[in-house]
Amino acid sequence: MNDYAVMCRDVDIVFGESSNKFQKKSVYYTEKSDKDISNGVFSAVTKANLEVKKGEILVLMGLSGAGKSTLLRSINGLAPLVRGEVLVNTEQGIVNPYTADATTLRKLRMHTVSMVFQQFALLPWRTVARNVELGLEFLDISDAERKSRVAEQLELVNLTNWADCKINMLSGGMKQRVGFARAFATGAPILLMDEPFSSLDPLIKTRLQDELLTLQRKLKKTIVFVSHDINEACRLASRIAIMEGGRIIQCGTPQDIILHPSNCYVSEFVQKLNPISVLVAADVMRCCHPDEFHSIAQEISKQTPLVDIIDIVSDENTEKIGVVENGKIVGVITAIDIIKGLAGCRKSY
Repeated sequence: MNDYAVMCRDVDIVFGESSNKFQKKSVYYTEKSDKDISNGVFSAVTKANLEVKKGEILVLMGLSGAGKSTLLRSINGLAPLVRGEVLVNTEQGIVNPYTADATTLRKLRMHTVSMVFQQFALLPWRTVARNVELGLEFLDISDAERKSRVAEQLELVNLTNWADCKINMLSGGMKQRVGFARAFATGAPILLMDEPFSSLDPLIKTRLQDELLTLQRKLKKTIVFVSHDINEACRLASRIAIMEGGRIIQCGTPQDIILHPSNCYVSEFVQKLNPISVLVAADVMRCCHPDEFHSIAQEISKQTPLVDIIDIVSDENTEKIGVVENGKIVGVITAIDIIKGLAGCRKSY
């Protein structure tokens, strides 16, 4: 799994006082609806298979109770897994948090996997700098290196001038940036983010999404991000895994999810999305006949965002755009092609 940071294989997670009985191979269940299969035992995640590539942002999407946060927590061994396996790629090799000894598990959580929480989980009696420093206190590093890392992370999230302030002096968005800095400070290559922006105002949320993408371009972390907002997922994700009833029902790029929803549940999510912000030239172009070459006013790449294409087509002198790959025209786009592409996104499954 050299190309992958995390792999989940046939993961089953069960909650309830008698959940340990489901660790026996003789007992099995197949449906999330079996909440009462035995004395209140509840299936939270069922037969989940997921591969997270190194350096990508993978967003777990779904309604409340779909199993997103539970599956996320299984990556660092914080959910009651009863079957299957979770594999995490570390510098020391592949680690399964559910079979690892205590020392290995502690190293996994200290050096490989960091977490950012929905409600920030900051310590109000500490300053901003001391909150960022928290995870570093468990590492075997000098005071000088610890302070250097804290200063570096505060600069990264533009909070240097707030280092000595108490947490209650910060806005919600600033508190979440402290959470980012704390997670980044340990140098862990994998970040787990459980709806970190859900409690923020829309404008602050959008700004922090932009900041996260900027940080990701610099740091190239592997991020598993939980969200119930399809617009947020498409804005951030390399790929999206949509969950329903504890199962992963579709996993793909934002374009895959929008253009090819696997069922009605996924299609309902897509209906709430503005596809203009997600689609690219390759999603709306059509084949170009040689007779059309002479009428092409401008050329673009297959990955040109649709929002930019609309700006180009709105020019009265540009009726037809050529889509180029490897120096050759592979498609053409007109205003009608854009309308047809958008109309296709609105169709129900």
